[in-house]
Amino acid sequence: MNKKILIVDDEPDVVSYLNAFLNDNGFDTISAKNGKECFAIAKSEKPDLITLDITMPEESGVRAFRNLKECKETKNIPVIIITGVTTDFQEFLGSRKNIEPPAAYFEKPIDRNDFLKKVLEIFKL
Repeated sequence: MNKKILIVDDEPDVVSYLNAFLNDNGFDTISAKNGKECFAIAKSEKPDLITLDITMPEESGVRAFRNLKECKETKNIPVIIITGVTTDFQEFLGSRKNIEPPAAYFEKPIDRNDFLKKVLEIFKL
């Protein structure tokens, strides 16, 4: 069975790019365009991994990440943050004692090889 990855980003170009790249590497993908959709889809679809943008309309990736990690149905789904993330932001998330940090951070534009390597590592492939 193929691993299912939920791509969460409000930029259609990013979703298309990640969708094509992950599909080409043998993964199934679904997508959401904001944090609210992300949480609803994660609960209903139970993806094996989530890639999450931080700056989105309606509900930010930070809130979505917190919701995912606080919900027993979704808390064990690994999350890769893909954004123009700063080290300050990484330190902020890392300092949250009650929330486990994301599986990885990637800045846009992502390095395809490093990203794929991390995805394979998370899935132990």
